[in-house]
Amino acid sequence: MVKSAVRYVCQECGAAAPKWSGRCESCGAWNSMVEEIAEAPPVGGGRRRSAARRIAFAPLDSAAPAPERLATGIAEFDRVCGGGLVRGSAVLIAGDPGIGKSTLVLQVAGALGANARAAYVSGEEAVEQVRLRAARLGLSKAPVQLAAATDVSAIVAAMDVAGGPEIAVIDSIQTMYLDALESAPGTVAQVRACASELIRLAKRRGMALLLVGHVTKEGMIAGPKVLEHMVDTVLYFEGERGHQFRILRAVKNRFGPGDEIGVFAMTDAGLQQVPNPSELFLGQRPENATGAAVFAGIEGTRPLLVEIQALVAPSPLGSPRRAVVGWDSARLAMVLAVLEARCGLAFGAQDVYLNVAGGLRITEPAADLAVAAALVSSRLEAPVPPDTVVFGEIGLAGEVRAVSQTETRLKEAAKLGFARALVPPAKKGAPRRGKGLPEIREIAHLLDLVEALSGGSQKPGHPRLSATKAGDRRH
Repeated sequence: MVKSAVRYVCQECGAAAPKWSGRCESCGAWNSMVEEIAEAPPVGGGRRRSAARRIAFAPLDSAAPAPERLATGIAEFDRVCGGGLVRGSAVLIAGDPGIGKSTLVLQVAGALGANARAAYVSGEEAVEQVRLRAARLGLSKAPVQLAAATDVSAIVAAMDVAGGPEIAVIDSIQTMYLDALESAPGTVAQVRACASELIRLAKRRGMALLLVGHVTKEGMIAGPKVLEHMVDTVLYFEGERGHQFRILRAVKNRFGPGDEIGVFAMTDAGLQQVPNPSELFLGQRPENATGAAVFAGIEGTRPLLVEIQALVAPSPLGSPRRAVVGWDSARLAMVLAVLEARCGLAFGAQDVYLNVAGGLRITEPAADLAVAAALVSSRLEAPVPPDTVVFGEIGLAGEVRAVSQTETRLKEAAKLGFARALVPPAKKGAPRRGKGLPEIREIAHLLDLVEALSGGSQKPGHPRLSATKAGDRRH
């Protein structure tokens, strides 16, 4: 007879322990140990070993056909997936509540329904609620089969039939459960087991599987970390509630680039593609405003121009504020320290606010120089020329270091009418930049940036630059 054993499983990392404790010994999370019932193996026998089978090896250089893909026709989604959904693949789409995950997967299912059998299973909404959303999106006539269910065994039985769906959407994986486990839906054991059953079905039948996932308050995917390892592709759907822009970002992709993005705009009729996000992000940029700089960045394989805004103002408080939206606050502290130590610009008694316009989040080190330009512009009340783009990485000595794909960034800037660029010095032996690109001014040190923005002199009342010796400048 199979006995049931009680164990406590961490809801953050999945580590199991024989008794409860307030803190997980594996990941250090507090109050994350939850009681679960696990079946113990039979006494004396354990699990039976399956008959030994030989596996077949293949040479590394054997020619294999390219994976068959299902193109959705939504160019931004297909771009992020590497050209469309691969048959037999599992895609996990995660994002904050209300960001538009269900809207996105319903539009994808509706677009694929014309060429492939599509099924949409909702564990959070009734069928009528999904129909109302489909009507709002103009997908009432889309050939998509709907169901409201949370029992994975019943879902697998309904799909594992002749003429079953070729694409399936599960919204969401945290609401699914298996009867074999006594733990509640959303726990580590249930999420892991349910995902395993659904992925096994997708691989066996060659079905593209879309799993919608919840995120925690820290922005991480809820459930066990192993869930991200089990699926083939992990997509984050992100954006700010106050902005209409939504970014679909690939953080893992076994069938395409792992750092690609797609840009959408949330409208009354659903998500609309943004084919030229640079033009949209810069559409409302004010002219000759201090504290603003245009950064030429790279997101995945796509060049992207975005405005970085900074406001430096005297602080009435004893501890000045540092507020950052869309960038790393630790990196802002580093740039401020370098500007103060190497250029003599005092920020110690100033409130500093930094914002990436449009709701985009930037992680590239190449944004350092653009952030510094916005800060210096606000501090000196000297606007960055409106036809200028800026990019480069800053070192702790104040030097500006070269970044990758310089020509790609400059071509995107030229396409949008920018005539000048503040960039790092080219590496030795680097090919000469092509014609038709913006006029380049090389910034080897942050003092060169201050000089370029102040015109070589400072207005009365502005902070004096410290007397930096020529030997301290490393070009």
